[in-house]
Amino acid sequence: MAPSVPLAVIGGSGLDRMEGLRVLEEVRPSTPFGEPSDTILIGEVEGVRVAFLPRHGRGHRIAPSALPVRANLFALKTLGVERVISVSAVGSLREEIHPLDLVVPDQVIDRTSRRPSTFFEEGPVVHIAFADPFCPILSRTIAQGAEAVGARVHRGGTYICIEGPAFSTRAESFLYRSWGAHIIGMTALPEAKMAREAEMCYAILAVVTDYDVWHPTHDQVTVEMVLQNLRQGTALAQRALRRILPAVPPERSCPCATALKNAIATAPDAIPPHTRQRLAPLLGKYLPPPVP
Repeated sequence: MAPSVPLAVIGGSGLDRMEGLRVLEEVRPSTPFGEPSDTILIGEVEGVRVAFLPRHGRGHRIAPSALPVRANLFALKTLGVERVISVSAVGSLREEIHPLDLVVPDQVIDRTSRRPSTFFEEGPVVHIAFADPFCPILSRTIAQGAEAVGARVHRGGTYICIEGPAFSTRAESFLYRSWGAHIIGMTALPEAKMAREAEMCYAILAVVTDYDVWHPTHDQVTVEMVLQNLRQGTALAQRALRRILPAVPPERSCPCATALKNAIATAPDAIPPHTRQRLAPLLGKYLPPPVP
């Protein structure tokens, strides 16, 4: 059996390949939730073993609402992943957050409505703590690495996640600003929730591509504008990743690693053996699967 891969990068729009990755293996695990977005590349960057998964599939084939998030995170869990770095394209809702800036958010608002948001829809009942949705230690490491390559980095901020695939109306953009949101995107959720349910540290390196549609003097957001800025921002994010990955602490001291410890509400004897078996990579630590 191949050794586990403790660290993963999920590449968002514009990042369907990873510079400097020396590929050692390609895998596409089947999961109880179907197949992941694409083949997962396992390799090394700066001597660090890492798994890379393009969120939308190579060639950007999968829309935000159709992403197989459960399959993606479950597949990474079966590979031994403990930390996930998400690289995501976002719009800015604040004057001081400029296109081509990088943001490491610390909060999120969920405006999605059509996406499965838990591994446990069919039981058991699980209530994870989600007050702080992103791992603070991993977030700090990401911010430091991005700053080290000369990026303009904003530490903290609220990411509002919309359903998409359409961009916001102007009224929605002003509403989100009034709520105190800083950036807007379409993929942070349910990804962050699934990572927490899988007891994986999760943090976002967000690449700002535009000012959404609220800004009075900037052009209306278009796909062409987003892609043009995304190319430049992604190049910066790629450089940052080569600094970030070797700096990730080897041991975990955050609550992410024990997120399910007090979260399973269903009595153990009420959880069917087939459920324990099906979800063993998630539950096996607390509820061993039945002996065949």
